[in-house]
Amino acid sequence: MNNQSQQSVHEFLRHLLSAAVNAALYGMGHPQVTHLTRLAASGIRNVLEDRQDFSLIALEDELIIDGTPQDLGLITGRFIQMLKSNGIGHIRILAGVTQPEIESLVASLSRQNKSTNEIASSENIRLGRVDIESDGREGQKINTTSTGRRFTLHDLPFRELEEFKEIYETVRQRKKLQLSGMAEMVSGFINVFQNEGSPLLVMAALRDVDEYTFTHSTNVCILNLAQAMALGIEGQQLNDIGVAALLHDIGKLFVPEEILIKQGKLSAAEFEIMQLHPVKGARYLLETPGVPRLAAINAFEHHMKFDFSGYPAVPADWQQNLCSQMTQISDFFDALRTRRPYREPMELPVIADIMYGMMGKELHPVLTRNFLLIINQLMEPQQATPPA
Repeated sequence: MNNQSQQSVHEFLRHLLSAAVNAALYGMGHPQVTHLTRLAASGIRNVLEDRQDFSLIALEDELIIDGTPQDLGLITGRFIQMLKSNGIGHIRILAGVTQPEIESLVASLSRQNKSTNEIASSENIRLGRVDIESDGREGQKINTTSTGRRFTLHDLPFRELEEFKEIYETVRQRKKLQLSGMAEMVSGFINVFQNEGSPLLVMAALRDVDEYTFTHSTNVCILNLAQAMALGIEGQQLNDIGVAALLHDIGKLFVPEEILIKQGKLSAAEFEIMQLHPVKGARYLLETPGVPRLAAINAFEHHMKFDFSGYPAVPADWQQNLCSQMTQISDFFDALRTRRPYREPMELPVIADIMYGMMGKELHPVLTRNFLLIINQLMEPQQATPPA
């Protein structure tokens, strides 16, 4: 998001917040509320001039706009509080949004609607809660508009492995990727995940495939989808997150194979070459038509770590994308739970303890807690319990 777009977004939030505050004091019919609502509607139309939608997520004391965490200021802080007080965790506004829909949003935020517990979505404004919802196969709420082939767990590994090998062979030959194959693969994962309800069950179906690059990339994709669904992300944004996860390690195809398969510790020179793979992967994806820009960002950022102690080095004011931070979590988790020639897989409770210790350092604290809650719900209660 460039500076002009960011300024337009903050102007929209400022007018929306002011309209809701005034509506709570004076009612929706007050002239100042009408004026501020019109400014908010005009502002969001400016934001949506060259895009299909706009989304924001409130996670504890952090506001994430289009995947980018925002600096906590007076406006963003008060806006987060207002969302929390209304039980709203995420907002997605589509390009066709109308003035009456903005008025309805203001009414919802100001508690002017009759039912203060009801989240009032509309055709072009989707409101939802940021909850971790899972009770097995029954009652699990996963919203997605994705479409694609309907696969079962039985045929998933064989169909997707062939697709994946074709994608990676294309990259090895320095050809251009075709987005359709990747989009269908992600849709297939979403469909199976919806039917099975458990990311670990879907990942288990892939475990017997003797192709680490395939299983790791698809596992990271599935874990990212689980995280995103738990945050209420759906539709095209959900699919883009899945595609970005599948391609997060694409830059490793530009690293000499003897370095990739080396079982011992890499030398300083070899590690320096390995550290180039995020940049090489991002550059390749940026030059590939049709690939979501998010995929290039994710490829570039997925080894940075939350405290920027990873690589590549970036300016001090760099803001990591939400997708990249989810990928860091999924990537680390899967690397520890997967059997490698030089190491047995770790038990889930052991991995959870390690990740708790990394919260706020290498890993995003809120996203990591949410991730471990998802995993915890799929384990026996005595195996892992999130700390208070």
